[in-house]
Amino acid sequence: MHAVGVMFDYFAAATDDEAAAVIDRLGGPGASAPAPRPQKTRRPLFNRKSAAMEPVADDAAARVEYDTISGKGIDPVVQLGTLEELLTGRSFDDVLADPRTGHDIAIRDEGQLVVVTLNDSISSTLANTDDATLERASVPWSETEEFWNAADPSDLAEFLKELAGLSRRAGTAGNRLYCWICV
Repeated sequence: MHAVGVMFDYFAAATDDEAAAVIDRLGGPGASAPAPRPQKTRRPLFNRKSAAMEPVADDAAARVEYDTISGKGIDPVVQLGTLEELLTGRSFDDVLADPRTGHDIAIRDEGQLVVVTLNDSISSTLANTDDATLERASVPWSETEEFWNAADPSDLAEFLKELAGLSRRAGTAGNRLYCWICV
């Protein structure tokens, strides 16, 4: 038996609709093209119809590469929720009650692909937190039960610095944060 990996790509987009549109991209939001979709061809062979793989509409929006970082296996709801609790003192229940915490805006293939929102509180907190504070926070965060005593605080600190940078760039551009999940 082998473990199934889950990919989490965090990215910035201007709107929920724009973020939801990345669901169909091979490789996630950092990829420059949507996934091909089967479309019927016009030329039947011996009265059989076949499907060809053709890319979806070729417009400028479909070619946008979103500012994206790899989530390194970090869940956007539970694990980022415990991080927010550590950084802000906001209770985990309050974090989960926020309507933008992990709100599904796009789902495909019975949940194999999902795009969710990140709440504005974690985004602004990360954007306004310096690297030294993020490094210090990574130690107690690594010790939370959600990491099963298997997280390296230095790896988490590097992820937090990348996510904080993404949060700063998103804020400057007037964008919000999202997570593309692929099971």
